[in-house]
Amino acid sequence: MTEQSDDTTPTIEINYADGIPNNVDLYADRRLQRAMEKWHPKFLDWWNASGPDGFQTADVYLRTAVGVDPKGWAVFDHVKMPDYRWGILLANKIEDRKIGFGRHKGEPAWQEVPGEYRSLLKRLLIIQGDTEPASVEQQRYLGKTCPSLYDLRNLFQVNVEEGRHLWAMAYLLQKYFGRDGREEAEALLERRSGSADKPRLLGAFNEKTPDWLSFFMFTFFTDRDGKMQLESLAQSGFDPLSRTCRFMLTEEAHHMYVGESGVARTMQRTTQAMTEAGVTDPYDIEAVRKLGVIDLPTLQKKVNFHFSVTLDLFGSEISTNAGNAFSAGIKGRFREDSIEDDHQLLNDTYSLLRCINKRLVMVDEPAVNAINARLLDDYISNVESGLKRWNRVLEKTDFDFTIDLPHRAFNRRIGEFSNVSVTPDGEILTTQKWQQQQADWLPSEEDERYLQSLMKPVVERGAYANWIAPPKSGINKKPGDFEYVALH
Repeated sequence: MTEQSDDTTPTIEINYADGIPNNVDLYADRRLQRAMEKWHPKFLDWWNASGPDGFQTADVYLRTAVGVDPKGWAVFDHVKMPDYRWGILLANKIEDRKIGFGRHKGEPAWQEVPGEYRSLLKRLLIIQGDTEPASVEQQRYLGKTCPSLYDLRNLFQVNVEEGRHLWAMAYLLQKYFGRDGREEAEALLERRSGSADKPRLLGAFNEKTPDWLSFFMFTFFTDRDGKMQLESLAQSGFDPLSRTCRFMLTEEAHHMYVGESGVARTMQRTTQAMTEAGVTDPYDIEAVRKLGVIDLPTLQKKVNFHFSVTLDLFGSEISTNAGNAFSAGIKGRFREDSIEDDHQLLNDTYSLLRCINKRLVMVDEPAVNAINARLLDDYISNVESGLKRWNRVLEKTDFDFTIDLPHRAFNRRIGEFSNVSVTPDGEILTTQKWQQQQADWLPSEEDERYLQSLMKPVVERGAYANWIAPPKSGINKKPGDFEYVALH
């Protein structure tokens, strides 16, 4: 099975003439049209109440999709965020597409929801849909401490695209799940990140994003989880979901770039300031902080936190639910079409790390039950590639410091390692000893206060906060002093 669009397939144009931009012939389905038109103002109410605070009237240099061809699918212009052209966009349909895995392998992809998998598929859509508005809510106040107009624009681009991804899941729910789907689409607008009464469904999306380093870490680590989940759902035998996720992936890449480049620029500025001041020891936190930059040990702690919290998003390593979704042909593995096996896993095993009798050991498990474990391995491998690029920044300096990933069992709340206390190096400790040392591995209250002290807004054109280096190039080849956000 291949998920790449055939260049010979004609591109479906996006209809921007009507109230809801779409390439799904929305207005041929009157029931769906009415449902989406009813949902639209509720979405705007949510956006105005929970989206970027204080910037709804600003003109932002945003990218808007004008087609679904990844070679050229966007235009740039200044637009007020509430006027952004959200809508329903699916990747081009692949004719005669076949289901590529599970018990239905080789059968025609479904254009309608198979009745026996209705509940399973709906649950997957709800969970994916819930993450999209959650991240916008988590980042609601970041604009007020932006390190530059360039970074402010990137934040808002991420936000509006997460909003459009919410549209994508709301469309699928309302199109294919009737009244239940309409109710669930509205519920996506009712939950709130961190709410005591109606929190978001997954723990990582109820965490705070209090500073820009956290934002960069979130877009690097947690949006990468989003990429892995979307890649798996893009393999789905339910073709509308596959097409939806394939288009969403074109936007997800930018989110990860924002995170990776943001952390790299932070490291670059830190090492530059240390060199200029003659500070030679990266562990001399007091000396580094006097320079008004983020010390590398604190950056490592942020890596430890965001990596471990994101791992929990994958769920339990051994999961019958994930196995059922695979066997049903609903959700595949990461890049399923490139894996060399029978894509059914009837007799296959998979090696994974488990905690047995307080020991971490490798064991073989039925591969169909280890779908989450394999996706987790793929994720970690993907993250490691990004860390290599960060460490190249440090390799160009004279400082003896590298950014490392903590052990996968470190600081876990879900899955195999949720009941064991493990150091970043993989050593099992008593809970008491772990708690005594956790400030060495995770951001302390003092670390958080210091980061907050750096979060002062910089809104002059071409200017950047002291703690972060300018980017190598601007957005859409614009100069460094371009007015990415016109504040009124």
